[in-house]
Amino acid sequence: MNQVFNEAAKIIGSSKKCIALTGAGISAESGIPTFRSKGGLWNSYDPTVYASIDTFMKDPSKYWSIRGDFIRKYNDYSPNQGHLALASLENAGIVKCIITQNIDGLHRKAGSKKVLEIHGSLREIFCISCGKEYIAPDIPPGDVPHCTCGGVLKPNTVLFGEDLPPAVLSEAEEYAASCDVMILAGTSATVYPAAYLPVTAKRNGAKVIEINLEYSFTDSDIFIEEKSGTALPMIEEQLKKIEV
Repeated sequence: MNQVFNEAAKIIGSSKKCIALTGAGISAESGIPTFRSKGGLWNSYDPTVYASIDTFMKDPSKYWSIRGDFIRKYNDYSPNQGHLALASLENAGIVKCIITQNIDGLHRKAGSKKVLEIHGSLREIFCISCGKEYIAPDIPPGDVPHCTCGGVLKPNTVLFGEDLPPAVLSEAEEYAASCDVMILAGTSATVYPAAYLPVTAKRNGAKVIEINLEYSFTDSDIFIEEKSGTALPMIEEQLKKIEV
């Protein structure tokens, strides 16, 4: 096992533009449920009902019934060793950007600065009437929180039926096309358009290092069957040895 971590560290250490693409798996270790995997949120709730923009505009209580608890307890969730390792690698100048499908904001909590949240973030909540911004967990009370103007509040996340933020997605695609190493951490890379990003990276000559409990991206150069919170710190430790 140590050999694969050493190989990954050598590839990352020799890179000029290493980026990371993360998914729900990296946050599962922080106690945040995944979506599509066994026991995930969508196994219990129909996303086309509880997380669609059409339903939200008609009856926001369904959305808030599955998201309100997390938002009100936002400060109870902390980044794990996987998030912290990526933040440390960014601080060291090794990782240039983190592209995440996650909406929990834990990469920013961990200290990462260049984070592209392609599905938005639950940390930011806006009034759909006046646009006033609230920051989790500081939102008004109520099963469906309302702004001081009386408008309904909606987290700044992409619901089913909404487009991904074009500027963020475009920047993510640019990073994928120009990187020389991409770390896939805790993502199945099967949900589009994010699933195109590792394909784009490979087509442009990048090495792909996948850290996952299940092998998912068939063109990975290295596959590490491990949790992100275990694997990423071990890679970081190997990088320190290489630098010495």
